[in-house]
Amino acid sequence: MSSKKILIVTSEFPPQPGGIGNHAYNLAQQLQLNDFSVTVLTDVRSKDGFEEQQFDANLPFKVVRTKRYKIIGFTYLKRIITYKRLVAKSKLVLASGKFSLWLVGSDPFFNKLHAYAVIHGSELNLKGFNKRLTDSALLNFNTIIAVSNYTKSLIAHVKQSNVMVIPNGFNLENSTIKTSKKVPFTTIESPILITVGNVSERKGQLNVIKALPLLIEKYPKTHYHIVGIPTEQNGFMEIAKKLKVESHLTFHGQVSQQKKLQLLKESTIFVMLSNRTQSGDVEGFGIAILEANALGLPAIGSNDCGIVDAINEGVSGELVHPTDINGFVQKVAQVSSNYKAYQVGAKEWSSEFRWEVVIKNYINIFE
Repeated sequence: MSSKKILIVTSEFPPQPGGIGNHAYNLAQQLQLNDFSVTVLTDVRSKDGFEEQQFDANLPFKVVRTKRYKIIGFTYLKRIITYKRLVAKSKLVLASGKFSLWLVGSDPFFNKLHAYAVIHGSELNLKGFNKRLTDSALLNFNTIIAVSNYTKSLIAHVKQSNVMVIPNGFNLENSTIKTSKKVPFTTIESPILITVGNVSERKGQLNVIKALPLLIEKYPKTHYHIVGIPTEQNGFMEIAKKLKVESHLTFHGQVSQQKKLQLLKESTIFVMLSNRTQSGDVEGFGIAILEANALGLPAIGSNDCGIVDAINEGVSGELVHPTDINGFVQKVAQVSSNYKAYQVGAKEWSSEFRWEVVIKNYINIFE
């Protein structure tokens, strides 16, 4: 296949955290490996930009970042000018994230492009003018790619016929998978739970904390590891103390990749009881679940969001309403009592979502 130039316009990008950024990064990596010439347009999100400079220097593709100004109008103008310059050199353009959808979808020269939108979830739950702007922009794309069937359902009202579902992919180092020595257990007597993600209402750690008293009654040695940026940690710990379960959980904060993998390997069940917040923030897929599956951890997740597509119910894990405490404890018991089958199922299920598999779907669309 001959080299094709593609511009990826994204609202997030590493080294700063964010699911949209993680998706854009892996997409860029895989396309570059498949004979695409990739340029990424994104923002500087750190104060001085030094972290981004260091990160970008080692990438096999070009990253162009625009500075965020105190006056937001200057930021928007800079993005537009930079986009115009870069898109003139590209055959394909892919937009991911709220402003990216607006920017690319509102391009007056749009009909000269092959343009694709990736939609995740929260950027679709806007209100008022912002929602109308997003809906209008989506009409102009050649193809809309939703990361889950749940995400696709959020634009059912948009009269865009070409909407496809391509799930998020994940990418763990091969050495990590090979050196995992976790031996399948037939049953689990003391479940060790873990959640990886921003400590927040959306990620649902508080739902697990509220279930701990009942869970501890059944499994006295239960422990819950909470890994991620400690946004709402203090408030959640106060509730844990009121429930007298603080000795059964550990807040680890944001950790290195090596430490995260170590904690995952020491745990037995990955949990993500995500909520849909009043502001419209919602889990579009749940890639952390599949990363845990690859290491042999079954998952229990919310049945009220895009996580439904990330868990093969009865095989790789179980689904439950995020605030159903009794239901959650029953699911923990169900997974624990038949742990070996869930563990094997989780590993097999996750293999379908490796980026080297997922990227083929994107290439088929672009071709």
